[in-house]
Amino acid sequence: MPSPLFADRPAQPPEPGTVDALISQTRRLRGEVDAVRRDAVTNDDDPRQRWQRALCDLAVHQLDDLGAHLGQLRAGVPVQPGRDTGAGSPEEYEAYGDAPEDFAAFSDGPLDGPPGAAYGAPAPPRTGSLLSRVGSAEWNLLTDEVSWSEELFQIFGRSRESGPMSLDEMPTMVFSEDQPLLQAMVTDCLIDGKPIDGEFRIVRSDAAVRTVHMTGEPVLDADGCTASMWAVIRDVSELRRSERAVRESRDSLERSRQRERTERQVAVELQEAVLPPWRGSLSFAHDGPAPLDVAGHYLPAASAGLIGGDWYDALTLPDGDALLTVGDLTGHGVAATSSMAMLLGALRGMAVAGIRPADLMGHLNQLLETSGQPALGSAMCCRYDPVARTLTWAQAGHPAPLLFRGGTGRALRRPEGVLLGATTGAAYEEAETGLLPGDLLVLHTDGLTRGDHAEDDTGTQRLLALGSRLAGARDARDCLRLVLEEFGEETREDDACVMVVRVGG
Repeated sequence: MPSPLFADRPAQPPEPGTVDALISQTRRLRGEVDAVRRDAVTNDDDPRQRWQRALCDLAVHQLDDLGAHLGQLRAGVPVQPGRDTGAGSPEEYEAYGDAPEDFAAFSDGPLDGPPGAAYGAPAPPRTGSLLSRVGSAEWNLLTDEVSWSEELFQIFGRSRESGPMSLDEMPTMVFSEDQPLLQAMVTDCLIDGKPIDGEFRIVRSDAAVRTVHMTGEPVLDADGCTASMWAVIRDVSELRRSERAVRESRDSLERSRQRERTERQVAVELQEAVLPPWRGSLSFAHDGPAPLDVAGHYLPAASAGLIGGDWYDALTLPDGDALLTVGDLTGHGVAATSSMAMLLGALRGMAVAGIRPADLMGHLNQLLETSGQPALGSAMCCRYDPVARTLTWAQAGHPAPLLFRGGTGRALRRPEGVLLGATTGAAYEEAETGLLPGDLLVLHTDGLTRGDHAEDDTGTQRLLALGSRLAGARDARDCLRLVLEEFGEETREDDACVMVVRVGG
């Protein structure tokens, strides 16, 4: 606990050079923080950016206050606060050639908005310069004389003609909930000699509510009795508002992150429930002369939160044919995965019912049009006949299958078909391709090979260049591994699916 001041022992100011160095450091740091704040891109819809902006505002406020306090420290403590040359008066600061009210000039300009603007609510009116937000007072218990600095009148919104308030009058301007705190601090100071250090709220004459921080000590006479009490009162309303903005924007950011984590978990679980239960390689249609060896894989986007509506699937149909399909819906999150689940479920059901690929695409287009969650999608549906070794397929705005034969790959000619959900009553064409034992099909969504623009086919050419290596692979799983080695480590903006189908015989 600091020792009480004695009335007959004036305070000694610190060395000017030390304080000057601290002021220079504070100026430089304030300018650097303000530059970071001004360069930051502010998006009111982004909780993270609101939190960052609130932190910068708070740091600037604290550095401004620090600069003002250092300026007062350099000016020295007056013997009688409240006079024209009292503590914190402009005349004293000007005598040192550097008024702290100019401290905001350390940066290129003032704050672009009110303190705590990132909080999203209007700020109360500013009380003026940094200098006017710190005032001082002394209450003489022997003469009942009260001295207030000019700044204290401004803080309390009290006219000079009304005069300073006594210790008994001050509680009338204090919030009723805070009055016991003020009374306890004053009592402890006057009776027990304890220093004052606390905050309370006041209601000014103009009905404005301000938060002030009061520090002070008793001044003892030669006999050790309390002769007077001095205090420094600082308006910390804007500082506390900035601190509250940081807390609430941080809480908002955490709630947003929690929602994102929850939504991502739901999307992942829904995706895992809908995509094929098998992973790696699957053999089916093995009763025919040309069975299939299939391997598939889902590749997530670089951002862990972007769970999209990509799918792949393969299953044996009741007549012995095989269904092969890949597709991609626009969007991410639960909305995209739930729409994908709906579409893939309908696709499986219609394929089992014997609906051909072109008609199936038309039904999916109609389903997506009438969905409660409108979206666009690309899809490819293939029906493989293991007896005739023919692939009948249709597509809706989707990359064509790549056929590898004898170590050379090519894209199959696409039949006509627009994106799902793009046009009412759209008609889709079918194409038929004969396959040979040893042929390899690579079906994928556009996220695997997407280039910088629509005409960029670099990704497709890289995939086709794998032809000789794919020809030497043992099975579909080994072929899939080669594809993933080429594309799996890339940082992609969108998720993707790839399915490798090898014809046996």
